[in-house]
Amino acid sequence: MKKTLATTLTTALVIGAASTTFAAANPFSDVPADHWAYDAVTQLAQDGVIEGYGDTTFRGNQSITRYEMAQMVAKAMARTDVSASDKALIDKLAAEFSDELSNLGVRVANLERNADKVKWTGEARYRYWSRRVEDREASGHNGDGKDKQNKDTLLFRLYATGEINDNWRVVGRLDATTNMTTDNGGSGKTDNVKLTRIFAQGDYTNFQVRLGKQPFFSTETNGLLFDGNFSGAGVTFGKQLKTTLEAGRWTLDNAGDVMAAVSAKNDQAANYQGIMLNYAPYKLTLGAGYRHLSSDAFKSVPSYSNSKDVADREDSAQIWSFGAAYRFDRNWNLEGAYAENTKADNFKTAHNIQLSYKGANRANAGSWGMYAAYRYLGENVAVNSTYDTFLNNTKGWDFGVDYTPLKNTYAAVWYFDGKQLANDKSAKVLYGRLSYYF
Repeated sequence: MKKTLATTLTTALVIGAASTTFAAANPFSDVPADHWAYDAVTQLAQDGVIEGYGDTTFRGNQSITRYEMAQMVAKAMARTDVSASDKALIDKLAAEFSDELSNLGVRVANLERNADKVKWTGEARYRYWSRRVEDREASGHNGDGKDKQNKDTLLFRLYATGEINDNWRVVGRLDATTNMTTDNGGSGKTDNVKLTRIFAQGDYTNFQVRLGKQPFFSTETNGLLFDGNFSGAGVTFGKQLKTTLEAGRWTLDNAGDVMAAVSAKNDQAANYQGIMLNYAPYKLTLGAGYRHLSSDAFKSVPSYSNSKDVADREDSAQIWSFGAAYRFDRNWNLEGAYAENTKADNFKTAHNIQLSYKGANRANAGSWGMYAAYRYLGENVAVNSTYDTFLNNTKGWDFGVDYTPLKNTYAAVWYFDGKQLANDKSAKVLYGRLSYYF
């Protein structure tokens, strides 16, 4: 009988893989062959409370540990359709193996927490740009001299979030891009994969701290100035009025055409310090910010300073910004922003005004939205704008429509029609995007 019971007990374990791991790491002593628990569990098996293979075959002689017995008891305890006599046996077994059951419960809970500690999400994105920029190179910008440029790319993005404890977590982001026009990497000759973010974040009541390569977004202007990443530290505190302090390094490779070209040549990242204030009472949102960046690369930007002597040119940026938004109801939103770099001599201001209606929600199939905006983007202040139709040093009208065809998808088309600030010649951009989220 004990031989049959041993086979039944071993093969009916509800957490087979986990039990093997736990038993190997923390072996329990065997239950003595003459222990009363064998008879009790045999009775439960005969009553169908504990199930074996479902047939009468023997599967070999195996020892039963107290740990394995506790797992069987735990399974029996989960049953609610048992007789009074079987319930009494289960209670007696639970008392006998209480320590092992407690240990099992802790370990199962830990296993569940570990399984949830790292969460992966991601996006597969297709993007298409068609740019028509008249005499772009003659205006002093980096480029190939063409008036027409078309590009379509694929982006595969993975987010990983790892829980450290109740307050802290680690966040990472991997971006892989490929250029479908040239059948190679985003802007080079090979496909590329980059670790674009990796930072630790601590969340407390009305207080947050971030350490590492983290998001760099001008919240007070809703992305008029920056939408990228920087390496350093940031803290945000406050409830209705939120204050954000940031400091670190930011590469000008992420800036507009001219600054990116200069940075790539001089390999100069900028030292960065900034403060943002954001106040959101009810339907109104107000924001203000100040950012200071310093790098010798600024001296080589042709339009930045009027000084002919490079040694006398400004090597820093001092950007002041203000923004406001008002949501009339669930559908309509009006926002505006203004910024100025007081260290630059030319193209030093930027402003935006945008009216939005609804908006696509990727969780809600069939949702959609549209917007109309006028943007003025001086290249020495709006250096890394969030707009997908962004053309450095331009002004003009921007229109867009977005739509969610299926749950966890997003489709959009945007169009910019304007002029270049340097020569007042035409600048047009058509942008399309299709994203799948998982």
